[in-house]
Amino acid sequence: MSMDSASLQFVLFGLAVALLSNFSRSRIWRSTVLLLASLVFLGMLSHSPRAFIPLIGFLALGYGALVLLQRGWSRTLVWSLLAIVVAYIWLKKYTFLPASTFIHFPYFTLGLSYIFFRVLHLLIESGEGQEKRNINIGSYLLYTLNFTTLVSGPIQFYDEFARDQFADVPPALGPSVIGLQLERIVVGFFKVNVLAMFLRAAQQDALSQISQALPFSLKFSAAICLALVYPLFLYANFSGYIDIVIALARLMRLRLPENFDRPFAASSVLDFWNRWHMTLSNWLKIYVYNPLLLALMRRASSLTLQPYLGVLCFFVTFFLIGVWHGRTSEFVVFGILTGGGISINKLWQLRLVSGMGRKRYKELARKPLYIAFGRGLNFVWFGFTLFWFWADWERIGKTFSSMTVLQWLTVWLAAWLIATLALAAWEALRASMLSLHTSSGPVLTSRYARVVYVSALGLAAFVITVLLNQPAPDIVYKAF
Repeated sequence: MSMDSASLQFVLFGLAVALLSNFSRSRIWRSTVLLLASLVFLGMLSHSPRAFIPLIGFLALGYGALVLLQRGWSRTLVWSLLAIVVAYIWLKKYTFLPASTFIHFPYFTLGLSYIFFRVLHLLIESGEGQEKRNINIGSYLLYTLNFTTLVSGPIQFYDEFARDQFADVPPALGPSVIGLQLERIVVGFFKVNVLAMFLRAAQQDALSQISQALPFSLKFSAAICLALVYPLFLYANFSGYIDIVIALARLMRLRLPENFDRPFAASSVLDFWNRWHMTLSNWLKIYVYNPLLLALMRRASSLTLQPYLGVLCFFVTFFLIGVWHGRTSEFVVFGILTGGGISINKLWQLRLVSGMGRKRYKELARKPLYIAFGRGLNFVWFGFTLFWFWADWERIGKTFSSMTVLQWLTVWLAAWLIATLALAAWEALRASMLSLHTSSGPVLTSRYARVVYVSALGLAAFVITVLLNQPAPDIVYKAF
């Protein structure tokens, strides 16, 4: 079983650390346990000390820059940020750099992207903030190497981390809190090890069918599956892992930020990115979108032009999201499609507000039919962009050349209709279930219903995991 995935081994390791951490509420004890656990976790991921040299160098570069900024050398901020960005791009081996410049021995990069965001956050806040923090090397390592957020986030700001980790009185941990976290671990484990596994198998089967010389009717159904299944797989895989690490951290009296808020309930691309990988979107909103928009607005006095500056800033921000996800040209296209989708969505809103007026647009946006078709369109667009997320150019070429352009247009239109109907039915079913009440509250969220639900998921996950005897699937986002 892989320690860096949502495996039983990882869950048991996290539970053991949480138990040990609660032997004392002392912040020194809890910090010592977390640091040692994070170092042990790293040691389990790679047994070669040499493999950690680049990571140690990256952390040292970040801490050196942080010390200079904490001592008042604010003029070094731009150079510090540039050095960190260049070092990150070099260590991740982005393909636009000459291969001859790279380090050629195998080295550890797991979690580097999330460390990168945390280091940039510390440097920006220390360089521009009015209140200077005194972050020592121990606090720096705890924050950057915290094993619960190392592999795939979520991205937590330092103040939030320090508020809990260094508190004299840490967040309470009673029986009800423990029960909720164990419940969340079971749900997350089921998502990753059962639901995501079956969805991944369905995608692979659809890929196999598309590549064969089959009648269009069979290829059509396989293409529909390919368009609709991967977003669900990615959600189950990633959000399941996040469920586990948020729960483990809470058992260690550390509150991590939520990363998902029912993203497929979103009725637009703009709404979707407020619900999907929220900590990444929020980080880029604070450190890219807002400063860029402010800088452009200072240079453009025209009130007519300003809304379109926001569109440009949306494109740049979400293009960077795509590029951050990978080092190859496929992710450049993923960034262009992601940024383009959210920009077109914003332009559409501006056009409707201009033509209909704000009041009538708001009335339209509340209509169930408009919401349903918007929800389906967002889902299908996300699925389309993800082709450049999960496939290389060779696979993309073979997939799209397996049918004509007209046939693919038929596939995407059908996928839109199916997604619209399926998601509308799901939302209606959910609302109906939540409307069932007893004197103590909604039946669906009652203690007894949750016990039955979680017990069933836990039993299914255990039986299927044991019967199939397969290693836990990789967490997709650990690659970033």
